[in-house]
Amino acid sequence: QVQVMESGGGSVQAGESLRLSCAVSGRPYNRCMGWFRQAPGKGREGVAVINDEGTTKYSRPVTDRFAISRDNDKNTVYLQMKSLRPEDSAVYYCAVECAWDERFQLLPSNFGYWGQGTQVTVSS
Repeated sequence: QVQVMESGGGSVQAGESLRLSCAVSGRPYNRCMGWFRQAPGKGREGVAVINDEGTTKYSRPVTDRFAISRDNDKNTVYLQMKSLRPEDSAVYYCAVECAWDERFQLLPSNFGYWGQGTQVTVSS
């Protein structure tokens, strides 16, 4: 049984930073892990992904502001978010187990297991 648990969400002011954590238990097929977000009334949007080898990809809105990293000993992935903006407000979801290739796309359908999400609210 694979379980995914996010933590670290909260309310901050614009320009501040926040770090999300995602812990995985069980035995997913691989430990490719991604972060997605979903704002009210919008679809789930890819934010960042890191594969087993440590290769990362980011969506354009967060490039240069967000950083994904992993601690394999703790089976945990982090999303360090800096210079937060009100438009970053959303429920952030972590997902694990992806079908990675060189043309990998950060889409929800490419991931197998999901967490329940953690709310991030950025006030102006």
